Amino acid sequence: MSSSPWHHRIPPLLRRHVLPFLLLPLLPLAALLFSASAPNPFVSSFGCVPDLAISFFLVPSSLISLSDRSFSPEVADTDIWSARRVVDWRPCVWWENASLPALPAKTNGYIRVDCYGGLNQMRRDFCDGIGIARILNATLVLPKFEVAAYWNESSGFADVFDVDYFIQQTQGFVEVVKELPEEITSREPFRVDCSKRKGQFDYVEGVLPALLEHRYISLTPAMSQRRDRYPSYAKAALCQGCYNALRLNKALAAKGSALFKAIPKPFLALHLRFEPDMVAYSKCDYPGLSSTSLDAIEAARGDRKSWTGDAARTWRNRGKCPLTPKETAFVLQSLKIPTNTTIYLAAGDGLLEMEGFASVYTNVYTKSSLLTGKDFNLMHGNTKAALDYYVSINSNAYIATYFGNMDKMVSAMRAANARYRTLALSRRAFANLTALGLEGVELADALWRSHREDFVMGRGTALPDCFCESTL
Repeated sequence: MSSSPWHHRIPPLLRRHVLPFLLLPLLPLAALLFSASAPNPFVSSFGCVPDLAISFFLVPSSLISLSDRSFSPEVADTDIWSARRVVDWRPCVWWENASLPALPAKTNGYIRVDCYGGLNQMRRDFCDGIGIARILNATLVLPKFEVAAYWNESSGFADVFDVDYFIQQTQGFVEVVKELPEEITSREPFRVDCSKRKGQFDYVEGVLPALLEHRYISLTPAMSQRRDRYPSYAKAALCQGCYNALRLNKALAAKGSALFKAIPKPFLALHLRFEPDMVAYSKCDYPGLSSTSLDAIEAARGDRKSWTGDAARTWRNRGKCPLTPKETAFVLQSLKIPTNTTIYLAAGDGLLEMEGFASVYTNVYTKSSLLTGKDFNLMHGNTKAALDYYVSINSNAYIATYFGNMDKMVSAMRAANARYRTLALSRRAFANLTALGLEGVELADALWRSHREDFVMGRGTALPDCFCESTL
């Protein structure tokens, strides 16, 4: 493996960070009050930010610079991880030490979960499917990964996960089989698509009749279904299956371990999202980007036109617009993450404007810079995403610019393994603070306080389904 850092290989991404709405009217006063000196009770785990003044754009017309001497004395030598946490999220006792009712002697039929999208979206759907199978007293068949051409993917469940381990760890929670009985193998499953169902969808009323009639169904779970409506034994099956039973297969885990060992320690795993399709889907407008990036976004928009006028401002202030890589770099500096920090970039291909980040944080590594060309080229999208997942759950710290499917899964696994240096950047805080006219040092101080509060109180990475708040 090569250990040379990454230089200008990957395009950028965008993200934004923000203060709680209730504090917005007080920000101008707060900026003055907090500028007074205060003793520093913290010791930075990464060291202080080097004495560098780095200029970059936060918004198209606002050029600012930032250095460690620019911060108020309270903030100058304090990184985000030095704050003592008050609340942590830990696996709930009710499912980890559950006394479960015995599985019924007779199954109502067989369910195969059809999963779509990227690896972590498919994993989310499969986790839902585990709970649904238990609700319906069904036997779970290993899932089918349905991947659109966009993902350039052909790997299946066994190409990523350890099948035998999954079956072993879910014993007593839900019945799982590798293969169907002979009398069912020859037939195609009856397809039940619940993905567009809205509201309080009831699987017993909506799906059980089809299962009893056809005995073998393929199911696409409802995207809006709330897991807290599952009976306790089904929630326990979901939690056990999702967080204790799904691990990478031996070959992929070995490759992930080798990749992890190649990254200089300590390091921060950063999940950046600023691909053309994501920006297009957000319906946000970014006039300050390069013409190449704007063309790529426009090509991905299709009929998804960006918001304009007051609607655009409202949308952005709600935190719906991804942070650009330059904005991400500024927020990390605001959090006192030193610019010489080793960063593993957990991201796919196609990031836009990456030079805006790499010009500030230069010690950045990626899969493509650490894996040999042969290894990297032979891997599919799911297996590449699995490596990012492996590195992210084991990193010294993890920051997400968008709390999506991967970030929820990584945050949960880090919480399960007592790795609490985990943070999701606040796009809403960033949008609202810049809308108030804050920039430079004032903006950096406000962002630091906002994110420190989120980190201390365990907000931003809340995990309500299978994890419970633990007061320290």
